[in-house]
Amino acid sequence: MEDRTEQGHAQENGRRDGTAREPCSSSPGPSLKMFLMALSFAYFAKALSGSYMKSTITQLERRFDIPSYLIGVIDGSFEIGNLLVIAFVSYFGAKLHRPKVIAVGCVLMSIGTFIIALPHFIIGRYEFETSVRWVENSTLNPSPCPLGSVDLTRDGKLPEVPATGCESESNLSMWIYVLLGNVLRGIGETPVQPLGISYIDDFASEENAALYVGCVQTISVVGPVFGYLLGSLCAKIYVDIGFVKMETLTITPADARWVGAWWLGYLIAGVITLFSAIPFWFLPRSLPIPGPRGPEECTAEQKSFMKNAPLLKHKYSADEHTSFIEMAKDFIPSLRILLGHPVYLIYLCVTIIQLNSLIGMVTYKPKYIEQHFRQSASKANFLMGVINIPAVALGMFSGGLLMKRLKLNIMGAAKFAFGTSLIGYVLSLFFFAMSCENAKVAGVTLSYNRDEISYDRHTLFTACNSECFCSASDWDPVCGENDITYVTPCLAGCSGSAGSGKNTVFSNCSCVGAAGNFTASTGQCPDKDDCDRMFPYFLALSVITSFIISLGGTPGYMFLIRCIKPQLKSLALGFHALATRTLAGIPAPIYFGAIIDTTCLKWGQKRCGGIGACRIYNTTAYRTAYLGLTLSLRTISFLICIPGFILLSRQLKEEERNAIHGAVVNGGTELEALRKEEFMISNVNQLQQMPDNCTDRETRL
Repeated sequence: MEDRTEQGHAQENGRRDGTAREPCSSSPGPSLKMFLMALSFAYFAKALSGSYMKSTITQLERRFDIPSYLIGVIDGSFEIGNLLVIAFVSYFGAKLHRPKVIAVGCVLMSIGTFIIALPHFIIGRYEFETSVRWVENSTLNPSPCPLGSVDLTRDGKLPEVPATGCESESNLSMWIYVLLGNVLRGIGETPVQPLGISYIDDFASEENAALYVGCVQTISVVGPVFGYLLGSLCAKIYVDIGFVKMETLTITPADARWVGAWWLGYLIAGVITLFSAIPFWFLPRSLPIPGPRGPEECTAEQKSFMKNAPLLKHKYSADEHTSFIEMAKDFIPSLRILLGHPVYLIYLCVTIIQLNSLIGMVTYKPKYIEQHFRQSASKANFLMGVINIPAVALGMFSGGLLMKRLKLNIMGAAKFAFGTSLIGYVLSLFFFAMSCENAKVAGVTLSYNRDEISYDRHTLFTACNSECFCSASDWDPVCGENDITYVTPCLAGCSGSAGSGKNTVFSNCSCVGAAGNFTASTGQCPDKDDCDRMFPYFLALSVITSFIISLGGTPGYMFLIRCIKPQLKSLALGFHALATRTLAGIPAPIYFGAIIDTTCLKWGQKRCGGIGACRIYNTTAYRTAYLGLTLSLRTISFLICIPGFILLSRQLKEEERNAIHGAVVNGGTELEALRKEEFMISNVNQLQQMPDNCTDRETRL
């Protein structure tokens, strides 16, 4: 017995050092490579359009005059589309022609992306709010300060200036088209992840599966790089480019009323998504296993053993042809077994809470950079795409590579993901120290006597502008010579103006200087010296934390795949996506947006009445609400991990006892069972599908 064992080890060592040829190639075959490339491109397309949606949040707010919580509803509508079909697609799609199901999904994603851009072509041109109406072909500009006095109404409120052009405004809210298009985009995205990842795991070797999944996930993180860069480019272009004279505009991309060409990026993303569907139509139902390296024929006995040998524990035959009725009857029992798995449930709760934190943070991070550090939307999107997202992509790829190199088991993957998340959490606490002061806006954050105040509408009016009949609802900021921003030229007490467009200069501004002969220019004052000093540190810390947290992404995903039975793999992935989208993807942008809305200091006003988009926030309250909510959710998730590790340890010990007992009963001796297991691992590809050729006699038992 010892001689035979030593001989077996010698043959194994010979195969390892190259003295004998391996019976099968461990590299992926042509069809597997094609599927990997097609799936990577589909991941890239869906990630590009998804990140572009988040990069246009402030543009959509301003274009449709809606608050942040309503933008959260639009953003969450993507998850609603997933919710409608993901359970059935994940379960029934795994038993159908998976590549073609993915292809149909890509086409639906493309159609939905085109629908999002539709409102731009069916509504009129964008008219931003301004307190000054310019007269064409005239060298004289009307006075920003109409003479009159401001009297309060009987209920103590200020009189409103009648809205102009309200009768031409459509009663239909055009943002509904954006919502419906995003729902369709979510329906189309449904089959890509669960069917694609489970497909790779079914046909790749155990040691390479984590690396392949890591590669695909990395490509999906590269997509947002181009999505945010596309958002940065489109944000620089005026929404109605080609239909307005740019020299007549009084706003710049840094203005709170600027709207970029948000619709252009959706057209580009829709075309890319449509192209991603093409390769899947030509892929087979089952991916062929890589063939052997030698031409010698296998014996009938060898073929019989390989055909009837059991699959490895994480593999599952995907070619079972069962009827639809049989699959439907098996759905409820399978779901009951899945939900009865304690480790899976704990993992589900942890990921739901952490994804609430992650989705809310990522959704409003460009907006946070814009408002807190006073950067333009274009620059915020550019920095997200060039600096932050590549760090996430590198972390995802490095996590998959480390998992393969370290050969982490289920417990090792769980500890690795937990450790990286905890380190990122500690580093994120330093964001609270990176603060900027509120912008100096007279009557909003600063009184006309330069004493800091909380926003009160009545403080917009004081003695210096008492002779002017001004509206408190307008937002047309000007920067005085004293480096203080005034809400409108009228509220600055300016009685004259010269020039046009961005070069307009307002004169005789009584609120700017005591003498009344001071001037003001269009736009907010660039008073952000403290922000410019702090902003590089914020970016550096953001990159470091993003990289560390993303290191645990791939190990955590592989833990999800391996902690349940192989027959439930697709259902587990689908239900996980269903739960996270329902309880994280849909509500997180909404309540994050609602909390951010509470920190608004000055709301825009719609022409026909009602609150529009927020023009300026209380940056201190914004930072506390945004970061505090993000880190509070992650704190709760860490507490839930404690019972999760205890249950996982018990599960692994029980599986180990069952494996030893099964080996002794079925194999006769532990040594013989061990030899069979080593044989199956070294010939994993032949055990999934009977090959046509075999290399040499080393494949015999």
